Amino acid sequence: MSDLPTPPPLPSTTPPTTPRTPLLAEIVPLLIGTAVGLLLRWIFDGEPGERFAPMLPIFFLLAPAAIGAVTVFVAERLHARSVRYHVFAPMATVVLVLIGSMAALWEGIICVLLALPAFLLLGSLGGVVMGLLCRHAGWSKTPTVYGIAVLPLLLGLAGVGQDTPVRYRAVERRLLVQAPPAEVWKHLLDADRIRAGEVDRAWMYRIGVPLPLFGLTHQTPTGLVREVRMGRGIAFRQMSADWQPQRRVRWQYLFDADSVPPRALDDHVRIGGHYFDLRDTTYTLTPRGPATELAIRMEYRVSTGFNWYAVPVADWLIGDFSEVILDFYRRRAEAVASAPKGPAARE
Repeated sequence: MSDLPTPPPLPSTTPPTTPRTPLLAEIVPLLIGTAVGLLLRWIFDGEPGERFAPMLPIFFLLAPAAIGAVTVFVAERLHARSVRYHVFAPMATVVLVLIGSMAALWEGIICVLLALPAFLLLGSLGGVVMGLLCRHAGWSKTPTVYGIAVLPLLLGLAGVGQDTPVRYRAVERRLLVQAPPAEVWKHLLDADRIRAGEVDRAWMYRIGVPLPLFGLTHQTPTGLVREVRMGRGIAFRQMSADWQPQRRVRWQYLFDADSVPPRALDDHVRIGGHYFDLRDTTYTLTPRGPATELAIRMEYRVSTGFNWYAVPVADWLIGDFSEVILDFYRRRAEAVASAPKGPAARE
């Protein structure tokens, strides 16, 4: 038995380990891409109408694409990356740039959330294109690649994309209120002590617009005037341009210089600002038997160099708000209309 040959060892079933990418090689592309993005945002910090305003299409379109392209190029110079990396790494860099912009007080949360979908898509597109160029076209010239980041600056100096076309829009919504027109009308004129739970499901409030506190109306020699107060010290008036008691009222907005305190709203979405404005809001009451059909029409202006994106976003936000505010008036009017009548209720 002792003379039998020793059997050869069995082959190992443990799969070979893949060398792990050093952590620094993962971080460096993100840091360089973030630095490029923050530098571009620092340069594009001009006022509306200036060559380097941040709401210009050359910044909105090219900056996130440049961030993605630089991120992927730096990563590919370290070692080859997958298509998955080309898609998602630029998104991470874009998020870092937006966080840095908020930390530097260049942007507020409202602008960041509104721009985020487009910036993620454009950043990913820039990364994928750069990945294809590096992998199949043999791009390896650093000056040429980093020239992509300079392109928005060159176009800004050349005066490209300075136009801000104006689009006037209107959104209409309606619903049935189980209350007479007189009751609905009363709440349209005076909405006091508005609770957060009554309106906070509107997306404009979810993304950071301060909640309304009250809207109270008083009669003046020139017509009805409604005083509106919101959180963060926002205060403005609505002037009645068309007033038919219990039938119709059209409010025109009047903003004073101090109606919106600094930092209460992002400058780029400030009501009455260069890029966005509410023109008027009309409520129409139509009797439907014992009920009332309440309709709202909101007219507004959008003025950006990328209205193809800003207008649908504004339509969605204003439409969603219109539905929520109609439901707010419905609930208040129906609560009073359905309350018990009699001596106990009057006490």
